[in-house]
Amino acid sequence: MTELLEQLTSGDRRALSRAITLIESTRADHRERAISLLSLLPPRQALRIGLSGTPGVGKSTFIEAFGTMLTEQGLKVAVLAVDPSSARSGGSILGDKTRMETLSRNPMAFIRPTPSNAQLGGVARRTRETIRLCEAAGYDVILIETVGVGQSETLVAEMSDLFTLLLAPAGGDELQGVKRGIMEMADLILVNKADGDLLTTARRTVSDYSGALRLLRKRPQDPESFPKALAVSAASGTGLEEAWGEMRALADWRREHGHFDANRAAQARHWFMAELRAGLLARLDEPEVKAELQQLGDEVAAGDRAPGAAAARMLDRLKGMLG
Repeated sequence: MTELLEQLTSGDRRALSRAITLIESTRADHRERAISLLSLLPPRQALRIGLSGTPGVGKSTFIEAFGTMLTEQGLKVAVLAVDPSSARSGGSILGDKTRMETLSRNPMAFIRPTPSNAQLGGVARRTRETIRLCEAAGYDVILIETVGVGQSETLVAEMSDLFTLLLAPAGGDELQGVKRGIMEMADLILVNKADGDLLTTARRTVSDYSGALRLLRKRPQDPESFPKALAVSAASGTGLEEAWGEMRALADWRREHGHFDANRAAQARHWFMAELRAGLLARLDEPEVKAELQQLGDEVAAGDRAPGAAAARMLDRLKGMLG
């Protein structure tokens, strides 16, 4: 662990890859080592930017153009791309490095595709711990690309400092903009593909969402002009500098007013509870518990025991094991 930690904090990309593989492992001995490594990480901070959007909106193209622009400014960029896993086979393509061909060869950038493994919310279970490893390795900006998500999948907002939502031109109207869920979590809405024949449509979409955002309740961690919508083009690079300027302005404002650290503290509490719930669920996979679960399930299926009564019986059993 000491050797791996030294290599990781010196910026060794292979050490970072090994450390991520370690924390993603489900083996019990690997998990113990991963927890030990995480507890030794230095308190470095990067700007964490969550990026979400529907499939086909151009997230990977945007990240490559945006990440390349940041590296040209001397910033080290880590991209954590979560790829959907098959509900049938469990497999995942993990093709984001292929899509980001230029950025993947950039020595100032690190790209790590990760399967979602049926985890809900658009991110993988260990994405937050991977973020901490990237921060320890000296990366300045961490881009967390979710799987193509819908309106209710907002878990990435619980592990990022800024949450950016990418939309396509003509992707909705003012009514779409006031829907609760992912829209009200976004700090910045970027309408991508604002070029060529879609430029006029993109500008109209930005206008629609700008009007809708004014109807949402203002959040205390935002300055007067946020959240806001902008038009960008990943293909031509138009609007990327402006979007980065808005991100930095919002992050700086939150730091000055104490919201930045308060948000990270709230996120840490959230993930503590999430890990606790996951640990309790893991107890259900223990052989003796699975046997009793199977028996209770059979009784419920046969109509011999009510589902609520069976659940209460199992909870009592787990309480005794924990006691």
